[in-house]
Amino acid sequence: MIRVVKTENGYVKGIPAADPRYTAFKGIPFAAPPVGENRWRAPQPAADWEGIKECYQFAPISVQDTPGLGTDIYCREWHVDPEIPMDEDCLYLNVWTGAKSADEKLPVVVWFFGGGFQWGYPAEMEFDGERVARRGVVVVSVNYRLNVFGFMAHPELSEKQADAPTNFGLLDQQAGLKWVQRNIAAFGGDPEKVTIAGQSAGGGSVMAQVTCPANTGLFRGAIVQSGLISSPYDDGGFGSETLESAEKNGEAFLKFLGVSSIDEARKIDAKTLLQKYDEFVPGLMLGATEGPHRMFPVADMKFCFGNSMKLFMEGKHVPVKLMAGNTGDEFPSAIFAKTQEEFTDKVKSCFGEQAGQFLAFPEAGGKMGDAGYAPVSGIECAVKSVALKAQENGDGPVYYYRFEPDIPGWDNPGTFHSVELWFFFETLAKCWRPFKGHHYDLARQMCDYWCNFIKTGDPNGVGTDGEELPKWLPYTREGRDGMSFASQGATPQHGETEFMRFLVDHKIEAVLK
Repeated sequence: MIRVVKTENGYVKGIPAADPRYTAFKGIPFAAPPVGENRWRAPQPAADWEGIKECYQFAPISVQDTPGLGTDIYCREWHVDPEIPMDEDCLYLNVWTGAKSADEKLPVVVWFFGGGFQWGYPAEMEFDGERVARRGVVVVSVNYRLNVFGFMAHPELSEKQADAPTNFGLLDQQAGLKWVQRNIAAFGGDPEKVTIAGQSAGGGSVMAQVTCPANTGLFRGAIVQSGLISSPYDDGGFGSETLESAEKNGEAFLKFLGVSSIDEARKIDAKTLLQKYDEFVPGLMLGATEGPHRMFPVADMKFCFGNSMKLFMEGKHVPVKLMAGNTGDEFPSAIFAKTQEEFTDKVKSCFGEQAGQFLAFPEAGGKMGDAGYAPVSGIECAVKSVALKAQENGDGPVYYYRFEPDIPGWDNPGTFHSVELWFFFETLAKCWRPFKGHHYDLARQMCDYWCNFIKTGDPNGVGTDGEELPKWLPYTREGRDGMSFASQGATPQHGETEFMRFLVDHKIEAVLK
């Protein structure tokens, strides 16, 4: 087993995992602390250290609202510890490896956590990388700056650091990827066999990294879990806010702080800055770009060049094999109208000459609540539109999945956003929910598929039980195939409704118009 590794900055010592044949290295610095003058700057090189750094515990999480204080499903699920260490000095990563020597050249997965770019951390209990490492994959989880610390924009920043005016959280991720290229071989990993993966905002991060030209050569595969969040009834998407809009928001925030310059704002302590940010933004609203709003990735035309879904459809991305999907109950889309007449008018505005064709579908007569017409899984439509356009562009196969098993618990949660994380990392035993045998069987299959994809770019092959996994065909115009992860296990899906076909084609047209 590898327990001590020499990195570019010094020696690190890991700790035996639950299975001592694997080693976990927690809290390895990959950049300088982003504090003081480094606040709102691209990550700077980490300092060297003497001796052996004991990497036995996760480093402090990024500055954010204290986890575990609410009663929502996520506080019940994994944000359970209000005492978890938190600090602006947060640029650390973690490695799990089962390599016995540095020359094994194992495939690598780099994980980006989700949380709306406002919350989240690698130390969440579902992100334990040991079960993935047991399948011959080196696991790396990278921390990054969030909220006002990660995505502040301001004219002064744009003027004084034009090469990196904002998107500091995404630049942190990129710095982690570059660290992997320089160091992962010492942990038994192969820098030429890197796949990046993430869920929700982590999936959006994957799309941002994939559509950043400077990342060519840093990875060869991408897994986007619930990260292509968009509706078939609009053309919005991740990375759509302009730098000008974000700068105005930053100016309003500094005025709210009562300071007149970025230098003054850099002197405010992190706790106070977060408190003022929480006062500045309206509630928990995500994705707004008008008035005071939360800070997110921005089209700065330096790192992020716009809507990543659109960029991918246009073929403006680094070469990658892609797997993407969604859970069954997350992000339903509908056309909201107070009357049937208003609904019809909105359909005409959205679909133009195809409005009659849309209205002829039986699904167009469905309702979601009192005012939601024609409900559909918007995220499924978005993922499939990206997959279909990728095929037409000659980018290779895209593997689509839908996660829809029964999820037990007194709250009857359905397949809520993020629940599949327990299954991908095969960490169900850490969850409070009364999972049964078939849930564990499904988690084993899902982790097998994911790890096969990380190893080869194709999820198919033999599972850890020695049996051939059910055949997973890519999503194409001809086949419209995918994989359903349901209570009975992995079940190949062939075809889809004519309504979904119509919406997928329309989504491509709407995004590329």
